[in-house]
Amino acid sequence: MTSPVADRILDAALAEGAASGWYDLRLAAVAARAEVPLAAVLKHYRDADAIADAWFARALAAMVGGDPPDPADPPSARVETVMMRWFAAQQAHRRVAGAMLRTKLHPSHPHHWVPMVFSLSRLIHWVLDAARLDARGLARQAQEVGLTALFLRALPVWQRDDTPSLERTRAVLRRNLGWLDRLPAR
Repeated sequence: MTSPVADRILDAALAEGAASGWYDLRLAAVAARAEVPLAAVLKHYRDADAIADAWFARALAAMVGGDPPDPADPPSARVETVMMRWFAAQQAHRRVAGAMLRTKLHPSHPHHWVPMVFSLSRLIHWVLDAARLDARGLARQAQEVGLTALFLRALPVWQRDDTPSLERTRAVLRRNLGWLDRLPAR
């Protein structure tokens, strides 16, 4: 659970990242925009990467926080609903979110690469749980690998998707989720 000050700092960082570019984000500028002392930024976030992680945690909370998809819907529709919540939660700041990811992948930041793999795996597991998919064994592994690949394929489309309801992103998901309905349920 975040505090109002932490939320204000995060919102200020998003605005500052949009203005200056995430790679050039300076925490002193974030503090000034949030109208808090720099020490308050440090109290809530160890660095800009922690702010990015908090932003993605917000998107994860939005993804799992909605009503559960209808269990009568096919798995592909349930996963589409859940993944679209993640994308939609960030749509207003998708360019900054993309810059956050690119900054994490910067060659001079190898210390972020392995945690990103774990974060992606965790996200996909939450997608599976939020979509109420409970396959086991090889079917579960296929879901995990397939949805990870699909998420990584949809991510750059989402980055360029300026349509009002993210139609391009949704189309990529729809075109590539049919296999999920053919896997054994358990």
